[in-house]
Amino acid sequence: MKSFSSLVSVLIILAVVYWSFSDTKPSLSKEKTTIKTDFSIDNALFHLKNISKEAHYVGSKDHKKVQNYIVNQLQKLGLETEIQTQTAINKKWFAATTTENIIAKIKGTENGKALMLLTHYDSNPHSSIGASDAGSGVVTILEGLRAFLAKNIQPKNDIIILISDAEELGLLGAQAFVDAHKWTKDIGLVLNFEARGSGGPSYMLMETNGKNSKLLSEFMAAKPNFPAANSLMYSIYKKLPNDTDLTVFREDANINGFNFAFIGDHFDYHTAQDTYERLDRETLLHQADYFTTTLNYFSNSDLSNLNSDEDFVYVNFPFSKLLTYPFSWSFPMLLIAVVLFVVLLFFGFSLNRITIKGSFKSFIPFLVSIILCGGVSFGLWKLLLVIHPEYKDILHGFTYNAYTYIAAFVFLNLWLLFKIYKYFLKQEKTTDLLIAPIFIWLILNVFISMYLKGASFFIIPVFAALFILAIAIFLDLEEKAKRILFTIISIPTIYIFAPLIKMFPVGLGLGILFVSAIIIALVFGLMVFTFYQKKSFWMQKTVGILAIIFLGIATYNSGFSVDKKKPNSIVYVQNSDDNTAYFGTYNTTLDSYTKQIFDATSTKGSIKNADTKSKYNTRFKYHKKTENRAISSSEITTEIDTIIGSKRYLELIITPNRKINKYEFITKNKLNLQQFKVNDVLVNDGKTYNVKSGTFLVYHLGNKDKEVALSFAIDKATNLDLILNEISYDLLRNANFSINPRTEEMMPMPFVTNDAIIITKKLNL
Repeated sequence: MKSFSSLVSVLIILAVVYWSFSDTKPSLSKEKTTIKTDFSIDNALFHLKNISKEAHYVGSKDHKKVQNYIVNQLQKLGLETEIQTQTAINKKWFAATTTENIIAKIKGTENGKALMLLTHYDSNPHSSIGASDAGSGVVTILEGLRAFLAKNIQPKNDIIILISDAEELGLLGAQAFVDAHKWTKDIGLVLNFEARGSGGPSYMLMETNGKNSKLLSEFMAAKPNFPAANSLMYSIYKKLPNDTDLTVFREDANINGFNFAFIGDHFDYHTAQDTYERLDRETLLHQADYFTTTLNYFSNSDLSNLNSDEDFVYVNFPFSKLLTYPFSWSFPMLLIAVVLFVVLLFFGFSLNRITIKGSFKSFIPFLVSIILCGGVSFGLWKLLLVIHPEYKDILHGFTYNAYTYIAAFVFLNLWLLFKIYKYFLKQEKTTDLLIAPIFIWLILNVFISMYLKGASFFIIPVFAALFILAIAIFLDLEEKAKRILFTIISIPTIYIFAPLIKMFPVGLGLGILFVSAIIIALVFGLMVFTFYQKKSFWMQKTVGILAIIFLGIATYNSGFSVDKKKPNSIVYVQNSDDNTAYFGTYNTTLDSYTKQIFDATSTKGSIKNADTKSKYNTRFKYHKKTENRAISSSEITTEIDTIIGSKRYLELIITPNRKINKYEFITKNKLNLQQFKVNDVLVNDGKTYNVKSGTFLVYHLGNKDKEVALSFAIDKATNLDLILNEISYDLLRNANFSINPRTEEMMPMPFVTNDAIIITKKLNL
């Protein structure tokens, strides 16, 4: 019977884990939509197939094709469209380009604030197909608007559609709109549809300069069917440098909004594998659910004032979708929990259900479990990187077998926990084992209440554990009945934390597995009675075997294939000042593609002045000297170079002699640029642009760009030491090179300048 109750307990836990994941994502129906006013996933996929045939980054030929397709589809819906052509500069990312935003509007019946529907249509340079990021957002809006307009009901609010350009280059389309478009002042709320992978649930993240209570209340009033959100993500997101188009609206125009973004299958993010075929259809349905519910609601609600003076804690919760309560409740709830804990300790000691010695001893297994689980997970992942150095070439840290590793680490940590607690579960007063976990969780909640209030829902497991402790103290139930009852009481804890254990490594990479391990140890301590069994410990053996099995599966699937392509890189760097040339690669491990250039004579490390700006600040791992191909560089014309008073005024025109994709301007000295303009557009609103050293501008050439003009003033005593890197993505097509193409099991490494010719030279000014 004891083993049976343990089995029931495990089945309940597994069911709740499944429930917690299934509640945050719709299931794909086999029945096709026939009602014209319903969102049709088939229509959306038809659009997606058409706009994700090739990479369509800014400046590419397919960029214009995708733009024309979207414009035509909007016009078929009866909407007038506008292409906003505008040079935009984002000083946070040192990025600029001439953007081409696609804009349309649905006129409302009233003159209140407008609702903006936002996504972007450019893909990441230079090889990403962009089906998920953010083709999924484009087709969600196109098909969602079709269904909305089919109702023939005019909304109260104006609806502004912005399919922005150059998001991948530094949020530049959004910057262009906010800086230069007259409709910016009319917007009351933005709904932004994004992707950071190709599957998984879509999470709601709010952007606000104030508090979130009104935004959250309005979001819930829209009645999304599968809300996936928690205030821990909200609090962390507000502390990190944000990087979606919506951020520009919040920071520069003080406009509130919602991001709807999915992060699953992160290994496809910004790669050649971000394709139509690999986008999770259920994920697209999730985006559609957010779109239809929020559009129907916010197009007819008051958007004039969504600011509030109070923040809410919120988290996915059984039956209620989202549990919400004010931040201000956090400390009183913590205080109540502390009082209850003290009272239960008093009665526990009085009734001899808890011992002082046992309570102190309970800190040993709990603290050991936290340290050991976190330490083993951290160390094991580092060891796996040594065993599989090719993982380091997956720059975002989420391998193709990552989900298998997550499962393996979960079971490994459970095995460690069972092993640690095995001895202590044999002591007479097993109730003592709950004291340390509750105490540590209370301390954790004290820090949360001071520094990370969005995580205040961490108090909920404490109340569940206090309830369990009260039953253990005051009721003398049979062991098998207690185990099942305690599991039922722990359902909210499991429901809340199971998705978090997966979410952290999915969103932040497998290097963060140790955080999930610590969460597992923390939760296990509160649920130790659920697993308590004096004579049988079959679960320990089971999870141990599962850990070995999943580690074995992960190892077996550690290689690359047609569906799991190996990222690699070759770059040619030509220095026009000393007439030297090199090949460089960002790869840690070399393969048949990179070995055609790099061999035992290659030099480890980077090339001077040749590391271009990248997402993860990645540097060349190997370089090798090669023949200088004498590729012509851009023409630089000094239009103005004059001194007036204490200032030196310069204007430069850079004109490409071949197809150039981007220019990088680098300073070796500290610069204070005044009245800095790029293509006659002021940088930093005309304020002094201070640069310590390094890259101070990355200009991506769009289809409209024929040249780039820079003008600025500096102190006349300033010593200019500037370098220009001009970059083209045509290494594999250039007639000066004969590099064998990649096999089907390979793809260009994302997040770095790749398949590129880089010509670097000093600017003689």
